[in-house]
Amino acid sequence: MGTLAGKAVVVTGAGRGLGEAYAVHAAAAGAAVVVNDVLGELAEAVAERIRAAGGRAVANGHSVADPVRAAELVEQCVDEFGKVDGLVNNAGIRHDAKPWDDSPERIREVIEVNVLGSMYCGTAAARAMHGQGSGAILNIASLALVGQGGAAAYSASKAAVASMTVSWAVDFARQGVRVNALCPLAYTPMAAADPRATTGPRDSPDRIAPLVTYLLSDRSAHVTGQVIRFTGTQLHLYRQFSRKPPTPEREQWDVADFAAAFDGEFDMEEFPSKRFS
Repeated sequence: MGTLAGKAVVVTGAGRGLGEAYAVHAAAAGAAVVVNDVLGELAEAVAERIRAAGGRAVANGHSVADPVRAAELVEQCVDEFGKVDGLVNNAGIRHDAKPWDDSPERIREVIEVNVLGSMYCGTAAARAMHGQGSGAILNIASLALVGQGGAAAYSASKAAVASMTVSWAVDFARQGVRVNALCPLAYTPMAAADPRATTGPRDSPDRIAPLVTYLLSDRSAHVTGQVIRFTGTQLHLYRQFSRKPPTPEREQWDVADFAAAFDGEFDMEEFPSKRFS
């Protein structure tokens, strides 16, 4: 029996790259898969590849940024396979621009797909999983969530995904549903378009897929609320924002006190401006 035998999962943005690798690996592990991609012909090609290998899959060409279509995506999984055990919120787009050159239209597009699309699909899946008392949601984030120069909208969107993940994990803590976020490193069409990317063809999305299958499986029943980084060779867990020592305290604060704290106690020399150049 495969690791995901008897499971039904939805993978968004699965027409190529990481999403395709996730869908194909999950199907090989026994899952029935709804392969979603806004480019419907790519989704159908991946679904056909899975079926040709003896797996079960259907295609979906809807945009996750449409809340009605996102809900229908989860409904399709239930209609086709009787339930939804897993959701991989992989659909995403990237937009690079300096803040003085950015456009409201591109910013909105990034947020609508990366944040709202994940939320629409996730809340639709959450309703189904809450009713059945089981399931796994995996949100695909990025290490850009710490803030990447020239990609404010993308960085903000992935930070939102990480926060959303922890919030959902708290809500689901006693419901038998786990929620995690993954920051993968792989060579994808998105990475190929980024001149700063350090990945190459050797960094295949196929190396990331087994981790996704694990996080969808019952073997990860004790793993939730985690922001995970996997490079294909190194596995990390990331801590959420936490207070840094020291903690200056005064009964009354004025401008001079704040200056003393930032110039002295906080030792801002640790963060020279050249870090951001």
